[in-house]
Amino acid sequence: MTARNIRVEPIDRRAVEDQEVEIVERKGIGHPDSICDGIAESVAGALARTYLERVGKVLHFNTDETQLVAGEAAPAFGGGEVVDPIYILIVGRATKHYEGTTIPTERIALEAAREYLATNLPELEYGMDVVVDVKLGEGSGDLQSVFGEDGATVPMANDTSFGVGHAPLSETERIVLEAERRLNGVYGEDHPELGSDVKLMGKREGDSIDVTVAAAMVDEHVEDMDAYVEAVESVRECVETVASEHTDREVTVYVNTADDLESGSIFLTVTGTSAEQGDDGSVGRGNRANGLITPNRSMSMEATSGKNPVNHIGKIYNLLSTDIAETVVDEVDGIRDLRVRLLSQIGRPIDEPHVADVHVVTADGVALEDVRGEIETIVDAKLADVTEITRRVIDGELTTF
Repeated sequence: MTARNIRVEPIDRRAVEDQEVEIVERKGIGHPDSICDGIAESVAGALARTYLERVGKVLHFNTDETQLVAGEAAPAFGGGEVVDPIYILIVGRATKHYEGTTIPTERIALEAAREYLATNLPELEYGMDVVVDVKLGEGSGDLQSVFGEDGATVPMANDTSFGVGHAPLSETERIVLEAERRLNGVYGEDHPELGSDVKLMGKREGDSIDVTVAAAMVDEHVEDMDAYVEAVESVRECVETVASEHTDREVTVYVNTADDLESGSIFLTVTGTSAEQGDDGSVGRGNRANGLITPNRSMSMEATSGKNPVNHIGKIYNLLSTDIAETVVDEVDGIRDLRVRLLSQIGRPIDEPHVADVHVVTADGVALEDVRGEIETIVDAKLADVTEITRRVIDGELTTF
């Protein structure tokens, strides 16, 4: 094992499952913030692959400042209309010229955004319901230099920053994560009335779990108020089913609690997202790299989506710390709760963090010294293979939100 600065110590709190109150949130793929995350990451992947195809390596870029300005819509049972389109601005930096090769970065970005929206938000008609613009400037010289160190086998960190990961997921975390995936997956395929803008908030007090769901309904597939009520009830039953697969605790599910059926104020949309009517969005304001917002745990404020996957610590260390945490829990017995924090130093090789800090809650009868060596070995091996994270991101194997 190398002399990397790896620290392993007891965690400074009880395991999350032992805490009296736990809060967990997930913003679904159609939430305005998630739309920005998804487009930014789609553009990032397209740029990275194009650079590899044309010049043989990933050049400097970042698209993690993408913004969404909400439109205006007039939903109605059986089908309404979008009055003013959603406006999305892809913002960032990208290398457009390299050793005589010109890369059409803005065209690549527009194509990637169009493909992402068509796949994930098919109710949005590109160019009519949503307008996409792009402004990609060139990167600053000092960061381009750090990015493109000639002859370096491991990239240098582009920033002094940190990433955080944890494992295993608590029961509440698994319910919130898997319920959104189910709703926007197999359930949504059979229920076109459900839009992609689904947000879940989980709260556990002791052994009682409440899950509050905000689910946008698509007006074209909802003929009247009775059909809307039926759709809401179906979503509730789906989430209850997911919850029963992950816990024996008491779970209560609430759906669209802001609805006022008597006045007709309900979560009915034309396109399946609140972005059509007043809800703006930004990269990095939603889910963390593991797909959740978890105030009971340490989190990085870095936006993971849209950053380059080669040396941008805000992306690499958040994904790597999560991967390390999950691997340690899978391979080392006797761990109930684990947190990994990776700190970089700008200009330093990314496989040599300023510190790799691992905090552990062990099971009863298991001392930290019993597992310290195994943990350190896994952390060291994952850091030595840090560029594998870059490959997996470019190949689309890892999600960032």
